[in-house]
Order: sequence, then structure tokens, then C-alpha cells
Amino acid sequence: MSEELLINVTPMECRVALVENGTVQELYVERTARRGMVGNIYRGRVVRVLPGMQAAFVDIGHERTAFLHVNDLVWPKVEGERERPPLISELLHEGQSIVAQVMKDMMGSKGARLTTDLSIPSRYLVYTPKGEHVGVSQRIEDEAERERLKGLIRQLREESTDTRDCGGFIVRTVAEGVSENELRRDMQFLVRLWRWVQDRSQNAPVPSLVYEELPLFLRTIRDLVSVSVNKVLIDSRETYARVDEFMQEFMPELRDRIDHYPGERPLFELYNIEDDLQKALQRKVLLKSGGYLIIDQTEAMTTVDVNTGSFVGTRTLEDTVFKTNLEATHAIARQLRLRNLGGIIIIDFIDMEELEHRQQVLRSFEKMLARDHAKTKITQVSELGLVEMTRKRTRESLEHLLCETCPECDGRGTVKSPETVCYEIFRELLREARAYDAAHGYRVVANQKIIDKLLGEESGAVADLEAFIGKPIKFSVEALYLQEQYDIVLL
Repeated sequence: MSEELLINVTPMECRVALVENGTVQELYVERTARRGMVGNIYRGRVVRVLPGMQAAFVDIGHERTAFLHVNDLVWPKVEGERERPPLISELLHEGQSIVAQVMKDMMGSKGARLTTDLSIPSRYLVYTPKGEHVGVSQRIEDEAERERLKGLIRQLREESTDTRDCGGFIVRTVAEGVSENELRRDMQFLVRLWRWVQDRSQNAPVPSLVYEELPLFLRTIRDLVSVSVNKVLIDSRETYARVDEFMQEFMPELRDRIDHYPGERPLFELYNIEDDLQKALQRKVLLKSGGYLIIDQTEAMTTVDVNTGSFVGTRTLEDTVFKTNLEATHAIARQLRLRNLGGIIIIDFIDMEELEHRQQVLRSFEKMLARDHAKTKITQVSELGLVEMTRKRTRESLEHLLCETCPECDGRGTVKSPETVCYEIFRELLREARAYDAAHGYRVVANQKIIDKLLGEESGAVADLEAFIGKPIKFSVEALYLQEQYDIVLL
């Protein structure tokens, strides 16, 4: 499989696209003025402890306080005592200073989510200074390689006083097949970095940022570039120089994969990324067969509905449905990655009668999800035939990052029809007429579309209302009013 990483950098934002076999699979966007917080370590102050929720709110210096649940706290274990989940009030109190790391960005009205179980990633390892466990990424499936890596990490951790009893390590997927020297260098780097973080956190004011995660372009180089990535193209010479320096230090064996793109035609336009970006913000996703998906994001979950559309198939209805669902598994897996959809996801495949068809569709979906960099889990297929799954969410989805709630419908997706608004105006005029004696009548101020309706199709109803209340009704257009907005002025 051919993979390319495209990095587009401007002073305002950085965008990264992961392209597999000519098709964009993942998009990352980071605005200079609003960088993500995941991975950042802060020294914060507890501002409120909530015993009923077993959680606390922590001021880390941002507009919204961050949330810290008791399950995300590391507490000192007393030898000989039976381990029990502690109460939040036993561990934290208001005004207390703590060092914590952001595990989920601010989303909507919610503040960032914190943990005190800190972790610092490098190229091949993730260091957990408060842990003891040595783990290996589940994506490394070869059992002999898993054992080799575990043994190496334990050996390296014990070989010097600098790394002995220093904490836990998780071996990342890209470490498969790497040498002992490379792992040793990564381990020593992480331990030195952690000591620097410790020194800085002890002297930092409260609240303040202690350690900041790498910017997007370096983070994706660290996390996504492997032997399977054939090429990395960067359209900024300054960013290319920084990436080249980073790769020379940490990934010299892959340094020849990066290149500067000097072309006049924008890089994302050259690879049709801009078109894919616009499509990723649409609710409807067309399938090649003629079927389509409808993707709806809500605060609680994301739903995906599969439809046959114009695809009529060539044999039976069951065959048509099966082929549409099979094609949908590829499209859904891609859309989850492309849109960075996370949390609870419900997929409504078209009903299939044959058990073998249902099992094939589920196997195909699991196979496509296996290529996802985010952790996914299909929990079950419900009695109604809905596929329920979860996808790890740490950052905002593409839609939440690039869009805002529609000011006209306030996020509902619909607005009241002109007819409905007109009838609301009639009811309001009746209420005003009963409550106040307007000497010279009333003036309705509304959107152009509403005024046109009142003076056109509803003119008869307006005349009847004038006769009923015994007062004239005048109309004025306010161009800045939305369809549902109106005012009634007493004359």
C-alpha cells in the first residue's frame, strides 16, 4: 500500500493529509491561534471538589476549568492495605496545587479532561513515569517480536541507575523490528525529558503550562511516518527545515522520504484534498454504486444511515442490499477517519435476511477499522440490527473544528416555515390588541420572505385580522432579520 503525507503550512494554520493509494484517509487541522491541548502538562489549582460526582474542577489557566475524575487520579498505594477506590475528598481539596495532563481537548461547552497518570511519547516509546508496566502495542501481532521488545525494554531499564525504577514504558507500533540502540536512545531521552518536566513543575506558577506537546506537523511526523510512508511533501521551506532537523535527530533512516514542495499550484489542490475537505463537511456521502450514507453528529453520539439510493442491482433485492452494505463498510471506515468522529457511533446498515451476509458485512467492517490509527471497538449488533461501536476521541471532529452552529436554525438543522412564522405573528398581534390600545395601529417588522408572505398569500388573513381588532397593520422589511425573527411595534 502506497502512503503519502502532505503538510500544508500557512501563518494561520497547519493542515496535514494522510493519502493512501491516492485517496485521502485522514485530515488534521491546527489553527495557530487555537492549538490543541492534548498531551500538554499543566500545574493547576483545584477550584472545586464534587463528592457526588467523584470529580474536581481544576484551573489550568484557560477560559474553562478542566475536569478531573477520581478514576484518572494516581494515588499513593500503602503496602499491606487492601486496595480500594479512594474518595475524591480524600485526595484533593480546594486550593490544592496539582500537576496534570490533558487527555481530551475542550469540546463544545465542556472543559478539557485531565489525568495525573502522565505519559510522554517519543518515536518508539511512550513513557509513564508513575507506572511500572511494560507493554507493547496491540498492532504488533508477531508474538516473538512482542516478547523480544518486552525483554529489551526490561533489560534496558535495569542496565543503569538512570533508568532503573524510573517508571513504565509502552512500545509503539513503529518500534517493530528496531534495534536495541534505538530503543536505548529513546528511553534515555524520555527519562531526561521527564526530569526536566519535574524541575519545571516545581518552580512554575499556578496555573501555568509546564510541558507543551509538539506542533501538529512534528507530531504527525513522529506518529505517522514509518517505512510504509513513501513520501512526505511540505510546502513551507521553514517547516521543511524544522522537520529535516527533527528527522535527523530522531528518524535518520527515513530522512530521505521528506521533500520540499516549491510548486505554484497549492499542494492540497494538486492532490484534490480541498474537494475532499468540503465533502467531509457534508451530511450526505455518495457511494459509487448509487447508494449513499447520511452522517449526523450530535453531542451524545454519531449516527450513520446506509441507503440503496439509485442502486437497483442486477439479481435479487437481498443481493442489492448486501452489495450496498459491503461497499458502505469501506466508506464508513474512511469517513470516521477523515472526519475524526469519536465517542459512540451507531450504524444502521440496510436489513439483510441471510445470516452469512450479515457476518460478511461485519467482518469487512472490522477489517477496514483495523487500519484506523485511533482505537476502535465494535461492542455489539443490537436486536434492531444496529451496529454499535466506539472510537477513541481526544480532539474535536473536523466539523466542530471548521464549522460553527448555524445562527438561523441554532443547530436544529431546520427553520420554521414562513407560514408558521406568519401565524405566530397573527397570534402575537391578537395578544397585543387585547393588552394595549394602540392609537394608530401596529407595525410588523420582519424578514423580506415573511413580509412577502403576509402581503401575498396571507393578505386575506391580514385584512380579516385588521377588521377584527379595528386597527390598521403596517409592514416593514428588516434585511438583517433571520426568517424566524420579527417585532411588533405599537404606533
